[in-house]
Amino acid sequence: MPETTITGTATAPALDGYVTTPPVGDGPWPGVVVIHDAMGLADDTRQHADRFAAAGYVAVAPNLYTDGGAIRCLRATFTDLAHGTGPAFDDIAATRRWLADRPDCSGRIGIIGFCMGGGFALLGATQDFDAAAPNYGRLPDNLDEVMADACPVVASYGGRDPGLSGAADRLERTLTTHGVPHDVKEYPDAGHSFMDRHDLPLAVLDLVPGMRYHHPSAEDAWRRILAFFATHLIDQSHPPGNGQR
Repeated sequence: MPETTITGTATAPALDGYVTTPPVGDGPWPGVVVIHDAMGLADDTRQHADRFAAAGYVAVAPNLYTDGGAIRCLRATFTDLAHGTGPAFDDIAATRRWLADRPDCSGRIGIIGFCMGGGFALLGATQDFDAAAPNYGRLPDNLDEVMADACPVVASYGGRDPGLSGAADRLERTLTTHGVPHDVKEYPDAGHSFMDRHDLPLAVLDLVPGMRYHHPSAEDAWRRILAFFATHLIDQSHPPGNGQR
């Protein structure tokens, strides 16, 4: 499927992006917004979107660095993530609206993210999505406050991720406290970025301790994510956009 442009955004007249649809049928299908990691919109993110398309979703991955590339946008994007607000969140909201307006989208839309994108996906659980899948993303300091009104969450972390020790347990406790439907799992043999297959030159990241693709953990995470999204996005008994809150 082609690269695309996403209109109605905050940081640029239009965001660059990648959109992909199921190989058969005309829809409408549920949608998924795929948020890239700190490295930007690369082939690993496109592969994640393709996997959703193969499972029966319209998937779109916006490039949050459209207006200046990673060098100019990285710091500002992380600042937005730390504050829980800002142009990056506006761009994600615009991407959701753009996807919902497509005639081949059913209006039920989930969000998934990886690393930096995992942080955005977790916070996106309170921003009109119907399901969220944060993967090894940082937790906000005000997690309990943020998750009080969250949509269903399926989250995955690596036990060998030195930067997110205890994150899975903390998120599990918080979601349980607030009665949010969830599936949180920590993989003891996985580190950070365990679901990402990096191409050169980013493949050098696999040499960093605690950062490496781990196939068994990645495949189990995908099994859980697709089952969870099928329950909360494909089941048409819930109206779009309510997040089951």
